Amino acid sequence: MKSDRLLSILLLLQTRGRVPAHELAERLEVSVRTIYRDVEALSASGVPVYAERGRHGGIELLAGFRTDVTGLTADESRALFILAAQGAHAALGLDAALGSALRKVMAALPAPHRPAAEVTSRRILVDATRWKGGPQGPVDLDVLQDAVFADRRLRLRYRHSGEREPRTYTVDPYGLVSKAGVWYLVADRRAKPRLFRADRVRSAAVLEDPVKRRPGIELADVWQVLRRQVEERPGGLDVTVRVRRSRLDMFLRLNASHLAELPDTDGAGEWVTVRLTYGVVPEARQLLQFADHVEVLEPPEVRAEVAAAAASVTELYQRAVRAGR
Repeated sequence: MKSDRLLSILLLLQTRGRVPAHELAERLEVSVRTIYRDVEALSASGVPVYAERGRHGGIELLAGFRTDVTGLTADESRALFILAAQGAHAALGLDAALGSALRKVMAALPAPHRPAAEVTSRRILVDATRWKGGPQGPVDLDVLQDAVFADRRLRLRYRHSGEREPRTYTVDPYGLVSKAGVWYLVADRRAKPRLFRADRVRSAAVLEDPVKRRPGIELADVWQVLRRQVEERPGGLDVTVRVRRSRLDMFLRLNASHLAELPDTDGAGEWVTVRLTYGVVPEARQLLQFADHVEVLEPPEVRAEVAAAAASVTELYQRAVRAGR
């Protein structure tokens, strides 16, 4: 909209001083001719703006004209521009809105804080996604957002991990949470807190029924409960393995959630003993990804499980070789 563009021009000029017309055109994705027409509109409305042509020319506000909103400290100003790097805005369709909002904030900052805020936005980057996190399915947050902000119930078709067919749920949403680059819907189902990965939602529909949340409970409260349930999930099965020192760093990173304690890495031997905790015996099959760089020492049932899995993989490939594949 033209009104939004005029405000953006005003705020950019207020923040930057003299700005070439072609730079404004690029920033606002319009033609240079449109920029000059907008400058004329601003001038006609009483804004003291003028343009100077030539190699060092540009568009500028009359010295001393500005809107100054005070009250933010230097640390508060910097914090706002670190917030811009969180990466969640694109998934919510708010990237353009964020850019516009930050221009307004930058223009409103007290002059002494403005350089520090601008430097912070260029020097601090927060990437919430994990290394090699693997491909994620498409995420459509539109309907989930609609239900969250309209305070309506949701009907979901949701596929759980390890299941082929989705199940149908009617839930009462509290909100959306982005955790390590993954979006989750936090909701109650039959007055019990539940967590739904957004990329496993096969379809969603906003119902006419108003949401039924537990009195006095907010999104942050439910998220804390659900997060503790995941992080404090009981293990109960102690497993001791030995890991080749050359693969130890990678092994510890990939198995951080199963570590019973940090291993003693002193010494120069080839192997390091590591103690892990699993919920059930089959979970230990994931140790096969390290091939002969990891050996299960105890308990016997886990050693037998991993050995049987290794034998099954070997037989699979031997059959393929015999069949000429």
